[in-house]
Amino acid sequence: MIFNKLDTLPETFGKERKKPCSHNQKRSNMMLNPLKLGHLNRMDESNADMITLNLEDAIAPSRKKEALRNIAIFLSYMKHSKSFIIVRTNPLHDGGEEEIKFLNDFSFDAVRVAKIKNKEQIAQALTLLDQNKELHISLETKEAFENLSKLRIDSRLTTANLGILDLLTSLGLPQSIVTQNNPTIDYILSKFLVDAKTVGIHPISFMFQDYTDTQTFEAWCKHEKMMGFNSKACMGPKQVSIANEIFSTHSSEIERAKHIKTSFEAHSAKGINGFMDENYGFIDEPIYRDSVLILKNIKD
Repeated sequence: MIFNKLDTLPETFGKERKKPCSHNQKRSNMMLNPLKLGHLNRMDESNADMITLNLEDAIAPSRKKEALRNIAIFLSYMKHSKSFIIVRTNPLHDGGEEEIKFLNDFSFDAVRVAKIKNKEQIAQALTLLDQNKELHISLETKEAFENLSKLRIDSRLTTANLGILDLLTSLGLPQSIVTQNNPTIDYILSKFLVDAKTVGIHPISFMFQDYTDTQTFEAWCKHEKMMGFNSKACMGPKQVSIANEIFSTHSSEIERAKHIKTSFEAHSAKGINGFMDENYGFIDEPIYRDSVLILKNIKD
């Protein structure tokens, strides 16, 4: 915990500066409401790979300054956290610009800007943001959905989070179609995934908001992993545990990748780049490259 008691918080900001996140795992991205002090107080002991402190749509306009100050207080007294910490700001024209300027003085890993539509807004956010912090975006508009592959104008834009409900509203589609195996939802997920991967943006799939229905959440995670995702937005620790388990690379996959890498390199040294393996069938260079990628992701 960051503070032993929450009944009286400090009046002034502290001087602690959390070190940059030391891992590259992005299986779970847990959203926290900064008006819930108990949630903020456990940021330093969470199992979520990523934590997003939300200043946008879950916070009433009359309480946004309170939420922003809460984030600043807790960040400035937090000595460490194994989670990658993100602050989700409001749209740039609706308070986000001022929030980014204020937050630059505090120690966390990335800013996530809401309702992005175009490259000009990306450029504006990058100009405002401290050079040592990543830029993430919420993909919630039809404009961003259409042009995602053109938005990465700088390497600091690393991640896009799919806001499926806002996106459907922007497209004029009902939110009731968010059901498994709905072809429109699968198309949205596929296009988002491929467009993001094409330009080196990490895609995080949408938040399933019924946090009590862990069975359906687990089914979504399995479906999305089958599609190629390895990250999921989460509400609460139960969803985090499920996402961490499903999106982990398991021991059988690691064993297979190591065997293929070792065997291919041994054959390749003899001038043989395609051969039958008694354990895993035919192995050639594309199979080898996939195994190298799996092992690299584990190392990262």
